[in-house]
Amino acid sequence: MSDLYKVAIVGSGPAGLSAAARAAALGMSHVLLEKTDHLSDTIYKYQKGKHVMATPANLVLRSDFDFAAGKRETILGIWDEQAAGQGVNVKLNAEVLEVTGEKGDFALKLKSGETVRAEAIVLAIGTQGNPNKLRCPGADSPMIQYQLDDPGEYYDEHITVVGSGDAGIENALGLAADDAQRNVVTILNRRDSFARAKKDNVALLEEAERDGRIIVRRETEPAEVKDGELVLNTRDGQETIRCDRIIARTGSQPPRGFVEAMGIEFTGEDRGAFPKLSPVFETTKPGIHVIGALAGYPLIKHCMNQGYDVIEFLNGNTDLKPADEPILAEKFAALPGDHDVDHWLEIYGKNVEILAGLSPLQLRELMLDSTCHYYEPGEVIFRRNEPGSSMFAIAQGSVAVEVNPNDPSVTVPIGEGEIFGEVGLISGRRRGATIRAAEPVVALELSRTAALKLIATSPDAARAVTRISIERQLLQMFGSGLTKQDVAPLVESAEVIEARAGQVIIEEGADDKDVFIIRRGSMIVEKEIGGRQVFLSYLPAGSYVGEMAAIDGSKRTATVKAAIKAEVIRLPGEGFVKLLDEHPNLRDTALKEMAKRREINAFIESRKDDFEGAVDMYSETAQFLVDQGLGEATDVLLIDETLCIGCDNCEKACADAHEGLSRLDREAGRTYAHLHVPTSCRHCEHPHCMADCPPNAIHRGPDGEVFIDETCIGCGNCQRNCPYDVIRMDPKPPKKPSFLQWLLFGSGPGPGEASYAWRKKHGDPETPKQAIKCDMCSGIEGGPACVRACPTGAAIRVAPDKFLTYTKLTEDVE
Repeated sequence: MSDLYKVAIVGSGPAGLSAAARAAALGMSHVLLEKTDHLSDTIYKYQKGKHVMATPANLVLRSDFDFAAGKRETILGIWDEQAAGQGVNVKLNAEVLEVTGEKGDFALKLKSGETVRAEAIVLAIGTQGNPNKLRCPGADSPMIQYQLDDPGEYYDEHITVVGSGDAGIENALGLAADDAQRNVVTILNRRDSFARAKKDNVALLEEAERDGRIIVRRETEPAEVKDGELVLNTRDGQETIRCDRIIARTGSQPPRGFVEAMGIEFTGEDRGAFPKLSPVFETTKPGIHVIGALAGYPLIKHCMNQGYDVIEFLNGNTDLKPADEPILAEKFAALPGDHDVDHWLEIYGKNVEILAGLSPLQLRELMLDSTCHYYEPGEVIFRRNEPGSSMFAIAQGSVAVEVNPNDPSVTVPIGEGEIFGEVGLISGRRRGATIRAAEPVVALELSRTAALKLIATSPDAARAVTRISIERQLLQMFGSGLTKQDVAPLVESAEVIEARAGQVIIEEGADDKDVFIIRRGSMIVEKEIGGRQVFLSYLPAGSYVGEMAAIDGSKRTATVKAAIKAEVIRLPGEGFVKLLDEHPNLRDTALKEMAKRREINAFIESRKDDFEGAVDMYSETAQFLVDQGLGEATDVLLIDETLCIGCDNCEKACADAHEGLSRLDREAGRTYAHLHVPTSCRHCEHPHCMADCPPNAIHRGPDGEVFIDETCIGCGNCQRNCPYDVIRMDPKPPKKPSFLQWLLFGSGPGPGEASYAWRKKHGDPETPKQAIKCDMCSGIEGGPACVRACPTGAAIRVAPDKFLTYTKLTEDVE
């Protein structure tokens, strides 16, 4: 019979190595089982020459092995030396096929036929062996690979990296590192930011993008793989690019079958779920512990700390606290009572629905990236129409939502365990209501980045946020009066659908009866008249459409399509009608809305013989404006060229209001008919410029304006990310002589922006460049200077949901 080890450690990645080193240091009988012929296959499979980061920087390393940021090869060499020098009992080429037995006497059957026995098992096997595969036509193409060993092998290729995590970014950086290889490297991110990646990696990617070494495509994903080409779904529709090779780094999943065969339960049925763990890493199978990436905590420093801790626990050190304990204790210090970290982790983990599926390790990581709050009764958490994209979760207490802006006493409660603020997170629009603490409240505020990371990594959290957001939008759709119970059947049958720009969700003449709520982005409504598509209206996030066919059973009377990349909630028509039947007041509201839309249709029909007139002009002008960004704008500057006299007062006033640099270019931009869209910020619902700002210098102000503060470092990311070319990079100009000095003595360049030559002559050449854009003259009395300075009223600032309306159409026609 083989020896009975105190512990068998399966997997020699950072977690397993650290565990084995601790066992060796304590004199604990152990064996480290590694299925390959080398240690730390996790790091070994990193691309050659990769720089390995040691994050989080504020977390201390607790391990008998050394680890600091450095090259892959250096780290592997150090660990090989330390494993030999510290007496770690390693068995290579020892793949575990099966685990049987109970705590105190487990049997691990190896591929070689040998059996290893141990009192306890530590699984540190990671998830790398189960990569997520691409899911699109052509996904079986030989162009696709899921591992990059040596970036230096590839020359003169167009290579596309798919994946927004650390592996994808590091692969792209490696492939673009040597200009002599002449590769054209593109990285795709289906979202607008790299929320899942380390900040340092994102910074390196942004630098490579600035230098032109990597093409970064945000809000883009593969649609189809063809020979030598890749079809992309982008925010503006489909596009085809040349592609010789695809490196797919879209994450990996736990080896569920192997783990479950041991008797270990997972947190859910999803492929991405992790094993259930106790605070000492023990699974539901007594005696088997899980650490590292398989526990849902993949950062190397965390993994090594877990390896150390789990052996200490097995050795009887039950008083040991995790290395992040002091950091969390500081975060929880603002909460009431003299409670320790374990207390608050239990409160948040048990009471908050979206956190229920997280392992203790995942919960701790989330807390490091979030903010804990305590609110007194009556304290305002945020106000109606304030900008904000963070999400809140209530761990204790309840809040009151003021649903009637004219009567703050009319409120709806949100109780313990629930979330709020998710609509701003998803849609990018301002807060829809004022929310106050109804009683003492303990809450967790998740930044947009932390919330998106949670949704991306926790299927349970993603489902909960989706369900709650659908429920809230249904309850808000027709005002107050409905309860959660009323809409529950409709919520269960609802489906969230992504629509690319131009994609039709409702087609005129079709027989389907579903109703759609616009969750994110915007839609345009068109009707065919005289063989041409006539623009009817613009629908921003929060609107609903399709109810006419559902209620009266008629065919679709118009076509609805995405103005930009959007998300809609599809509600089965029969369920929607049933809800109306159960609530007569709701039906009356829906019928009134129907009457308005029928009025639009009737008006258009009545003018169809006058197609060379205002209806045609309005339709084509509206489509032009949507193409110029009004589909995602909240406020945009337009110039009526029938009134504009070309005086440039707008530009001069802008410059004089902003330290001598104008935020707009009147002549630039595009024109249709009499409307000109100059180069000036659209203040988008989801600002592209905010996506990758290293110092977080870009914010949304109280009136919805998107502005850049003084912490800007001049990296230029915002300028590259803006699809409308409205951000410029310039140093702060020297102060000009006053207007009176210019007027009386001719001193200085005069009103408006000084010439480049004057700025260069009088400025400091060492002054760094900063990002400059329209801020809607926030804080300046009277509002936007460009509009106030226009002598003819040609310059106007408009919101698309006010300008692109039936009212505007009838005004133009009449």
